[in-house]
Amino acid sequence: MNAKKTLDKFKKKIDPRLEKYFRKKLKEAGKIDLIAEETVRMIKDYTMAGGKRIRPAFLYFAYLAAGGKDVEKILEASMSIELLHSFLLIHDDIIDRDPSRHGVDTIHERFKKVGKKYRVGKDHEHFGNSMAMMTGDMTAAMASEIIFNSKFSADDIIRALDKLQDIVFVTVPGEMLDVIMQYSGAATEESILKMYEGKTARYTFEGPLHLGCLLAGGDIRMLEHFSDYALPLGKAFQIQDDILGVFGSEKKIGKPVGSDIIEGKQTIIIVKALEIGSSEQKAIIRKYFKKTNLSRKELETLREIIAKTGSLKYSQDLAAGLINEAKNALDRMEFKSENAKAFFYGIADYMLEREI
Repeated sequence: MNAKKTLDKFKKKIDPRLEKYFRKKLKEAGKIDLIAEETVRMIKDYTMAGGKRIRPAFLYFAYLAAGGKDVEKILEASMSIELLHSFLLIHDDIIDRDPSRHGVDTIHERFKKVGKKYRVGKDHEHFGNSMAMMTGDMTAAMASEIIFNSKFSADDIIRALDKLQDIVFVTVPGEMLDVIMQYSGAATEESILKMYEGKTARYTFEGPLHLGCLLAGGDIRMLEHFSDYALPLGKAFQIQDDILGVFGSEKKIGKPVGSDIIEGKQTIIIVKALEIGSSEQKAIIRKYFKKTNLSRKELETLREIIAKTGSLKYSQDLAAGLINEAKNALDRMEFKSENAKAFFYGIADYMLEREI
């Protein structure tokens, strides 16, 4: 199965439902006040601006894999994980100080401009961050609301809501570890992989898979198999994401290339280059690391050095090994849907090939 095409088809199914949901929420917010309405509009613009809808797709196909039959119900419920994704990204953008994502202003950047326009004082940046944090909280509430109002049984809804909160609970420590490593300026491959597991693998892969499985009535054994698949795949996804953050393009990755370097993020590709590079290569990497005005020429120099150290190849091989581990987990599963089985194998292969 061509996972990219499958994701594109799924996106065409889920996006109209998201649009309908946001129209409903805009009406509700308009009855409160203009601030609430504008905030929901920002959440809508931010969520609909881009993204492959990989998380709701994982939820959907896990439901099918576990024997779920009601396609309409699970499509509606799958919107929840996309809103949870937006919630976490809104807060992540504040932490990373990212001005844009998928070609649109981040929420804190939009509110910062509002603050400037209405002259809230010199501290318009704090105003923007404060308003964005509350917007993220509103988005999280919307994610829970979608599950709560879904047409599944009361028991299934309670299990799903419990899992939704658990996804946040296990993701936050990963984000915290990322911040700690960024400020300490020190990390090992082991600590970075642990951070990848918490920050990315748990909520992008394992969480949606568990949600779909639970809503289909899947058993504990299937949940365990999905974890064995999701965690190495999530780490591989993040390694590939970090590679694209340096070697990709802004149009494809949805944020400025080199932003991880500017922010001083500890990634496998950087840590390994500093470990195995020559003294001269290490000195140049350290010179450009956290440089706020990194030029295109300096980025190209950094790319060349990372490739020459062997760090790029090492990171690519590590991701490939993790993907094989994920596929081995699929071999042990009993699928109740051949389409779901093909999707999960296909998405594993897509991880190595993806450019976005």
